[in-house]
Amino acid sequence: MPRPHPSIELRCVSRLLTDDEGVPARYFVPAFQRGYRWSRIQVTQLLDDIWEFIQNSEGKEKSAFYCLQPLVVRRKEDGSYEVIDGQQRLTTLFILLAHRKDIIALLSKTSFKIAYETRDTAFLEAIDLERTNENVDFFHIGEAWRAIDAWVKQHDGMHTLKLLQHLLNDDEAGRNVRVIWYELARGDDAIAAFTRLNVGKIPLTETELVRALFLRRAANDESGGAVGSPGRLSLRIAYEWDQIEKRLQDNAVWYFLQNASIGEANRIGLVFRLAAQIADQDVTADYGVFAHFAGVLSTERSAEREWQRVKDLFMTLEEWFEDRELFHILGFVLQREHDSIGNIAALVKESRNSRKAAFAASLRGRVFRMLLHKNIDAMAADEIARHVDSLCRDIGYGDGRIRDLMLLFNLATLLEHPHSNVRFQFDSFKRESWDIEHVRSVSDQRPDRPNEQQEWLHHCLAFLRSSTNDGSSALVERIETYLATDRTSREDFSRIDGDILTYFGEKVTEPDHTLGNLTLLDSGTNRSYKNAVFAVKREQLLLRDRASVFVPVCTRNVFLKYYSREVGNMMFWTTQDAQHYADAIAHTLTRFFASEALTQ
Repeated sequence: MPRPHPSIELRCVSRLLTDDEGVPARYFVPAFQRGYRWSRIQVTQLLDDIWEFIQNSEGKEKSAFYCLQPLVVRRKEDGSYEVIDGQQRLTTLFILLAHRKDIIALLSKTSFKIAYETRDTAFLEAIDLERTNENVDFFHIGEAWRAIDAWVKQHDGMHTLKLLQHLLNDDEAGRNVRVIWYELARGDDAIAAFTRLNVGKIPLTETELVRALFLRRAANDESGGAVGSPGRLSLRIAYEWDQIEKRLQDNAVWYFLQNASIGEANRIGLVFRLAAQIADQDVTADYGVFAHFAGVLSTERSAEREWQRVKDLFMTLEEWFEDRELFHILGFVLQREHDSIGNIAALVKESRNSRKAAFAASLRGRVFRMLLHKNIDAMAADEIARHVDSLCRDIGYGDGRIRDLMLLFNLATLLEHPHSNVRFQFDSFKRESWDIEHVRSVSDQRPDRPNEQQEWLHHCLAFLRSSTNDGSSALVERIETYLATDRTSREDFSRIDGDILTYFGEKVTEPDHTLGNLTLLDSGTNRSYKNAVFAVKREQLLLRDRASVFVPVCTRNVFLKYYSREVGNMMFWTTQDAQHYADAIAHTLTRFFASEALTQ
């Protein structure tokens, strides 16, 4: 009989062959489906994938299995199954079993039956290659047959036997092939389900499959297997699921944990991948997360226990986000370690086995190793300071560590104000592109193309027109004359470029690529004002800041000359300004690493 509510489970291929009475199972492909369309390449790839699994699982525990994509069905009143999704693989399995029916008989197995509403059933019962040109379905079925024939001929008989044995092993024998069996409820609309899964190209995601597992287990736990409406546990899981998803849809939370968005609408899948990883499940395998939860939810009264574990895991992530110190240090670690599931899972385990202060100290030590490749344990504060000073002195433009150092400087700066509620915007930082840019323009990066030269002069002109400094009006007149001239030479630009740099105090013989002349700048601003003088960059950055565009706190401080001990002309970035800025970076990072929690 059709089920009163959806059913989902991992089902080995051998269980697809017969129904509960041992009679060959019957599958029906309705007319609204497009028919069989797999190519030779797809059939061969499936056989190769199964064979690769067999080879890779040699000597491993018998619970290993190769997982096919979901088979979505609805049971009809006559006991047959209407196939809603997955008919391409199901038909391919049928063709394979028909092709090797001699071996199937030796294995004491009986193939299932499959019928297409729009095609002659007799053809599938006895595939005739002479009829493959009658219609497109028969053609592709014939191509699949030929692909199987070619694969069998390329492998010896024992290989084929071994493949079929593993394909048809039951769960007790182990090391088999399974499908995700999703059976619709009695009242579900088959056409609506097909439209969603196929026409709209919205396949069942692993997260949706896990949700179905939880709700089915909860319904069974509440009713003892009896038919009934959703109970309190099912409704609570559904509600709390939505609350977790809503929280993860907050980009501030999501981009604290992850460096990028994901290809599916539901973000809660991150929590399930973490839970499976913590349980030592291979989450990189196809449907590995689903396999984990199918296992832990297979016993009675397991829904509430497993759901509580999911909630506890999410609460750990949320505690990280809410704790201002952990938020900033973990935010650095996660973006640096590319937010892999394995790294996050390891951090969860460590945090659960540590007090908060010890965990934070451990994280600071991890950051120290990332940047300086040294172990900070038992290192005295003055030794930490020497290592940090050396890093800041040696690092410069083009060094692979400079971006991490600049990010950490921003985070450490925010943590120096424990009573502040200002937090780094990881969402803005990760969704935009950021460059390491020179605070003061450098002589080896002058605009070279005529259009770049004109754009650079226009930026200077806009600033100089609003300036009241001596000499600005004469320079404005020269720039206007240059821009109005149809033909100019490289030497003409070089002269006016040199005079502008002299006016702004940026005429130097050697380019400054040291730490004191570098800062984080969003790539949009950087592309527009890359070679601009300090005063022009400063004006544009402050305009963006006033417009509530995200500007890292230390970038803003640089252009406000916050780190300069003696503030002279705000329009120039002097050698002394650069030195004071580099000193501030070194002192801030030293305090971050030599914190009281770390040295106790």
